[in-house]
Amino acid sequence: MKKNNKKTSKYFKLSTIKSLHKWLSLLVFIQLFIWLGTGIFFNWMDHDKASGNHYRQAMVKQDIDHQRLLDPQAVLTASQSGASEITLVQRLGQPYYLLTHDKGLYKHFDSLFSLVDAYTGTVKEIDIEMAAALAQSSYSGSGKIASTSLVVPPIEDFLKEQNSLWQVNFSDELETSVYINASSGRLVGHSNEDKRFVDFFFMLHFMDYPLFGQDAVGGFNNWQISIFAILTLLFCLTGLIWTLELLIKGRYKFK
Repeated sequence: MKKNNKKTSKYFKLSTIKSLHKWLSLLVFIQLFIWLGTGIFFNWMDHDKASGNHYRQAMVKQDIDHQRLLDPQAVLTASQSGASEITLVQRLGQPYYLLTHDKGLYKHFDSLFSLVDAYTGTVKEIDIEMAAALAQSSYSGSGKIASTSLVVPPIEDFLKEQNSLWQVNFSDELETSVYINASSGRLVGHSNEDKRFVDFFFMLHFMDYPLFGQDAVGGFNNWQISIFAILTLLFCLTGLIWTLELLIKGRYKFK
């Protein structure tokens, strides 16, 4: 009786492993098929269109009167917010000192800046009018500004971005949107319907699905990839156990 129970238990375990292996093979195949399809698409797509920069142009820079510039060290010392770094930049052809109060490792990491007029020392805020002007200066299309709004992460067009941005939408055939960093005035980038279409395939390729209240991250560093890696490992292990079982039963014969 005990032997029969052992055989039944052993058969049940093996049948469970086989069933699990079959279902895992289906899951793994679906995602591998998606990877294959999106990989082919990435090779065939128009990379210029995918960048979203169809109407992007370089911002105009003007000559700077260096004799009128304030001493950067004096501006840095006068800063009451504890700036750690100062850089001379141009915004709309005017010179400003960009004060760094908090800087992330990469540009899209959470950071904090402020602008000071390099001639007068006046603090300049990136308001809605300046954001619209900055966006317009980087835009070469014929569309007009349809709307301007301040957006906070997560930002659909730039999922990795962790800073607040001004979103300036233009009424053109590509539905172009221009994004300006709200504290530094830096042009973050352009986006349009072509880029959004390609971003959809990147979401599939990286398994970057917004599920269970979790936002997409704009890359492969997400929990879906981790779970899929574990399931793929289980798929391999169950397949190995099944293969060993068939080998022990003599199903594989070597001449």
